[in-house]
Amino acid sequence: MPTSRRKFIALIGGGLILAASASLAAIATRQPRTAHLPWDMAGLDPEPRRRALSFALLSPNPHNRQPWLVDLSEPDAVVLYADPDRLLPHTDPMSRQITIGLGCFLETLRIAASHGGYRVDITPFPDGEDPDRLDARPVARAVFTADAAVTPDALFAHIPTRRTTKDPFDTTRPVPDTALAALTAAVRSTRFGGSVAPGDIADLRLLTHDALTVEIETPRTYKESVDLFRIGRAEVDANPDGIDFTGPLFETLAATGLMTRESVLDPTSQAYKAGLDAVYANTDTAMGHVWQVTETNTRADQIATGADWVRLNLAATAEGLALQPLSQCLQEYPEMAAYHAAIHARLAAGGGTVQMLARIGYADLPSPSPRWPLETRIIHA
Repeated sequence: MPTSRRKFIALIGGGLILAASASLAAIATRQPRTAHLPWDMAGLDPEPRRRALSFALLSPNPHNRQPWLVDLSEPDAVVLYADPDRLLPHTDPMSRQITIGLGCFLETLRIAASHGGYRVDITPFPDGEDPDRLDARPVARAVFTADAAVTPDALFAHIPTRRTTKDPFDTTRPVPDTALAALTAAVRSTRFGGSVAPGDIADLRLLTHDALTVEIETPRTYKESVDLFRIGRAEVDANPDGIDFTGPLFETLAATGLMTRESVLDPTSQAYKAGLDAVYANTDTAMGHVWQVTETNTRADQIATGADWVRLNLAATAEGLALQPLSQCLQEYPEMAAYHAAIHARLAAGGGTVQMLARIGYADLPSPSPRWPLETRIIHA
């Protein structure tokens, strides 16, 4: 059990958790019944577009909002839209991060299609775009063409085991420079950077820790995350998006009422204090950092960032590396302005936009994130 979770038990549960009854022990063994099924169903549909989409569903995306909607009414095409009900207006006011997530979806779609012998030609924002917000216009049009010359993308093999690791990393295992070289090779469009130098690790641990504090201490941005908490199996199965808390610890805390959305919003509660301990254990155990920069900050740049982001995720999986975005200091709301400026001064001193920042290291493979079934993401078949 990670150190942060042991501390969480000590702070929030005390003797009650340690003396859990037989009924609580049974509750603690519960796991989601349906929320992980899309991972098992990926690739089973024989129709080429649906097969590729079943893998695209597994893409990383902000707060696991799964903001994609697809129209399949045009033969051999997928038209992608952003779900307006799945945006993050407080932490992502311009929907930059959501657009990056949609770019991840499109690249995973392309990678999966290549293994079915299909070329996918993607046109971002075919009907135009708004730089300040996502609207009802399509995000992309992807056309499938059977093509014997298509080379299957080797990163496809790592889609089923790609994860975003939200536990502390092993601070006894340094990340070798060779791992960064493997990630660099996976990136195609954006400017990739990374460091495993001790001085850089220390500086970026501190900056990301402090930026996380700003997000938590800004009531509207913190509440935006807490509103998306899914605590325990029942909530996760009912709404397999957002930020999931499952497993023995969280099933027990949910059953005993020790962890609720109300308690984690209360700065005086033990749940709030234990939650801080847990999330800071993540920023503070980074064993290296990687980032992506674009020269400009157009919607096309954000889509390209997402494509490269999922590629370096998959390359990290191939290397046995754990990875987690630390996006707080990249967010564009007033309270974060000082940290936004600081990270750009450090990582994009010559100009450009830092689109992604993540910690890397080693950790046990976590369970997959919950997913909505494909049928719920199709608006026109």
